Amino acid sequence: MSANAVTAPAGGLLRNKFYQTILLSNVLLQIGIWVRNFAILFYVTDQTDNDPFAVGLMGFVEFLPIFVFSFIGGTFADKWKPRLTMIWCDFLSAISVFVVLITLLYGSWHMVYFATFVSAILSQFSQPSAMKLFKQHIAPEQLQQAMAMFQTLIAIFMVLGPSLGVVTYQNFGIEVSIGVMGVAFLLSALVLYRIPRDQDIVRAENEARGKLWNDMKAGMKYVWNSPVLKSLGGTFALAGIAVGISQTLGLFVVIERLGQPKDFLKFMLMVNGVAMLIGGGAVMVLAKKISPQKLLALGILLSSICMIGMGISTSVPLSLTLQFINGLGFPCIQIGISTMILQWSEESYVGRVNGVLSPMFMGMMVLMTLVAGKLKEILPLIGIYSVAGTLMFLGMLLLIPLFKHKPLHVLTDNSN
Repeated sequence: MSANAVTAPAGGLLRNKFYQTILLSNVLLQIGIWVRNFAILFYVTDQTDNDPFAVGLMGFVEFLPIFVFSFIGGTFADKWKPRLTMIWCDFLSAISVFVVLITLLYGSWHMVYFATFVSAILSQFSQPSAMKLFKQHIAPEQLQQAMAMFQTLIAIFMVLGPSLGVVTYQNFGIEVSIGVMGVAFLLSALVLYRIPRDQDIVRAENEARGKLWNDMKAGMKYVWNSPVLKSLGGTFALAGIAVGISQTLGLFVVIERLGQPKDFLKFMLMVNGVAMLIGGGAVMVLAKKISPQKLLALGILLSSICMIGMGISTSVPLSLTLQFINGLGFPCIQIGISTMILQWSEESYVGRVNGVLSPMFMGMMVLMTLVAGKLKEILPLIGIYSVAGTLMFLGMLLLIPLFKHKPLHVLTDNSN
C-alpha cells in the first residue's frame, strides 16, 4: 500500500470525498452508456433489418479497441496522473460523440460505430486510472465494500438503463440520443475536478528514461510471477469466450427461443438488474466474511448454470428466473475481480496488471462477438449456449486452488 493511501473516515465510505465524486461521475457515465447501448443497438437493427452480423459487429467495434489498447492504457495509467487522465478521457469522449452527431446529421449512419470505437479506446486509459485512485483513497479493508457499493449503483442502472435508452431512442431519435451521451460524458469530466489533486509522480532517473516496452514487459513479468494473478488470467480467457457469445446472441434468444419482440430484451435486462441490485446489497453485508476469490467463483458458477439454461429454455417465466439468478451472481464476479486485482497488486503496478488481464478476457470476447453471428447460422442456440456455460464452469475450477491465498497487504503486514 502506498504511503499516499488515505484511510476512509470513521463515518464510512460515503463521507469520503473521493468516493462521493467517483459515484456521481459514474451516475453520469451510466446514463451516457445505457442510452448509447440501446439507442445504437436499436438503430442498427432498424437500419439492417435485424442482421445478425451487423449486431455482432457492434460488439466487435466496442471490444476490439479494448483488447488492443488495454495493456497500453494500463501502462500509461501507471505513468500519468490518474485524476487528470480520467478528466481528459471523459472530455475527449464527449468531443468524439459530438463529432459523430454532426456527421450523422449530414452523412452516413455507419458513423454510430465510430462513437463506440473511440469511447472504448479512451476507457482503457480511464478505467485503470480509476482503480489506482481506489488504491490511493480507500483503505485496504474497505475495498471490497467500496466495490460492492459501486456495483450496486451499476445494478440500479441495469434496471433503469434499458428503459432510459429505449425511450430516448423511440421518442427522440438517434440524434438526440447521441446528444445525451455527449452531455453526460462532458458533465462527468467536470465532476471529476472534485477529486483531490494528484500527487506528483516521482521516478528514478533510469525509470524516467525507460521505454514504454520495458514498462510493459515489467507488467507481464509481475503478473506471471503471481500465482493468483496468473490463474485469474486463465479464468478471464474462458469467461471472455462465454460472455462474448451470450452478449452477442442475447437478442436472438429473445426473438427465436422465446418468440418475443426485440423490445422484450429490456425486460430481461431489467430483471437481471433488479437481481444485481439485491446481489450487490448482499455482498456489501458479507464483504468482510467472504474472500474475493470465493466470491468470484460463486458468481461464475451461477453464470455457467444460467447460460446453459438460457440456451435450452423456451419458457418466458423460466428464462426470467434464470436471468434473475444470473443477476444475483454478476455482482460477485465484478466485485471479486476488481477486489482481487487491487488486493494482489502493488499501487505502481495496478494499471499494468489491469492491462495484462483485461486483454485475456477481451481478446476472447472480441473473437466471439465477431464470429457469434456466423456460428448462429450453422449451430443451434442450445449448443452454443451449452458450450459457453461449460467454459464458464472450467474458469471457476481454476479459482479453487486460490481459496487459501492471502491479499498482498495482509502478507506485507505479517512480514512486518
